[in-house]
Amino acid sequence: MKHSPEFLKIVDDAKSRVKEVTVAEVRAMQQSSEKFEFIDCREDNEWAAGRAAGSKHLGKGIIERDIEAAVPDKSAKLVIYCGGGFRSALAGDALQKMGYTNVLSMAGGIRSWREASLPEEKG
Repeated sequence: MKHSPEFLKIVDDAKSRVKEVTVAEVRAMQQSSEKFEFIDCREDNEWAAGRAAGSKHLGKGIIERDIEAAVPDKSAKLVIYCGGGFRSALAGDALQKMGYTNVLSMAGGIRSWREASLPEEKG
């Protein structure tokens, strides 16, 4: 997907504050039973078409509104992903501004997850 220069500028700004984690690191966290919230911030139709196994859905449009009910502990580890790692950086930046202190964005998003042939759920 071709992104506009202004969109890329705000994504780069957010990425300067939000730590990224690789899909391999996320999978290792899952396999070691590390406690973290795995959040898909894509649109509803993207979520329905398939998602990383073990993730829950809080779309980019509502994540700021609903995060405190879904994850009240602001020190909880949050790993957020989207399609390619751009929207998740923006969402992560917003959550950090809301006081969440352990926010990670999954680099490459679901595309990298799929490229690594990692487990998915559908429906």
